[in-house]
Amino acid sequence: MWIDAQFWPFLVAITLLSITPGVDTLLVIRNTARGGVRDGVLTSLAICCGLFVHAAVSALGISLILLQSAWAYGVLKLAGAIYLVWLGAQALLAARRGQGLPVAGVSAERRVLPAWKPLREGLLSNVLNPKTVVFYMAFLPQFIAPGDPALAKSLFLAGVHFVIANLWQIGVALMVGGAGRWLASLLFARWLNGLTGSVLILFGIRLALERQPG
Repeated sequence: MWIDAQFWPFLVAITLLSITPGVDTLLVIRNTARGGVRDGVLTSLAICCGLFVHAAVSALGISLILLQSAWAYGVLKLAGAIYLVWLGAQALLAARRGQGLPVAGVSAERRVLPAWKPLREGLLSNVLNPKTVVFYMAFLPQFIAPGDPALAKSLFLAGVHFVIANLWQIGVALMVGGAGRWLASLLFARWLNGLTGSVLILFGIRLALERQPG
């Protein structure tokens, strides 16, 4: 039931999707550069915890309600778009102020942020993304046989996704965290904040302007 003929195509597909650059990877990079590897790892864990929310929602059929209700889908989409724009605006403000990246062990200006901040940012970034709702609603059922318990199998597949995505994102965090003094450069800090802020805002605007699927 758990590892059947459909599991291996799922594993290949979810691995390729996990390493495709997107909002999640961008947020892990930004938070690692901002607060060190710890923040990057916490962000990744929180992002991937959101996958279980989407898996449960999909299995219980709530996703179908969201997709069939223009109002419900619109509210979720707008909330996700506003949150992405807010994150982007914070990064652009940091770039304008010339705020350095507090890289662990390098920058004397480092501020130790409370653990809940990267956890909150990662979780909300994932849970408020309606694309993930649509993705799980369309993708997971292909790998669940009619006789399988839908909720248990969905959570199992989300667990596989959780492991793969974390391996990738934590690897990214370690690479960014290991960049050392280069990341502590004020010029690089402004460039990274400006770039990530602009991209996050563009993601948010694109999300807000997308039409409801179907």
